[in-house]
Amino acid sequence: VDFPAVAADSEAAVRREVGNMTLINEQQQIKVQKAIEQAESNTDAELVTVLAGQSDDYYFIPTMWAALIALVTPALLLQTNLWLSQTDLLWIQLIEFVVLTVVFRWQPLKLALVPKQVKFARASLVAKQQFLAQGLHHTQAETGMLIFVSEAEHYVEILADRGINKLVADDAWSNIVNHLLGQIKAGNTEAGLTGAINACGELLADKVPATHNKDELPNHLVII
Repeated sequence: VDFPAVAADSEAAVRREVGNMTLINEQQQIKVQKAIEQAESNTDAELVTVLAGQSDDYYFIPTMWAALIALVTPALLLQTNLWLSQTDLLWIQLIEFVVLTVVFRWQPLKLALVPKQVKFARASLVAKQQFLAQGLHHTQAETGMLIFVSEAEHYVEILADRGINKLVADDAWSNIVNHLLGQIKAGNTEAGLTGAINACGELLADKVPATHNKDELPNHLVII
């Protein structure tokens, strides 16, 4: 399997933060499926689109932040004029740790506490896992391609196998990703996905034109 479309040198071009998104409804999913079918009708490439609600639960984040704050609290309290014994400090630490762990599990706050690099790394890992899980590395001519969107992480990535990457330059995917992100920021998730699929279809029809009508993989939108 080959992923040069997301090589380190081009990460800034193919990975972007996007605004708030909502998973698309059933009718919109059908439109995305039709776009995939249309795109694949003119190319031997196999295109899969995956829309993830979240790429990780980040359960360790509330615990980590609560522990860090609880650890520094005694040092701060000792700078005050409060008469606190060691037992008092231990109880304050314990209560603070429990309360903050619960508070930090509130989804918007939890995601805000996750560093962007961590969110993007997790989303990128899931994108690669989905590339393998959807069987895109098993296509006959190594022409599988994935469009991956992770909602909670505000993340988009395109992955292509070596049969495509040896024919298509990385900046071609970057332009498609940029347009997709622009549409999602405007709240047009369906339009962004279908536009990206159509653009990929046109590019693939030129670089990997259809020589057979075999459909190796399902064409529906995958939601995880």
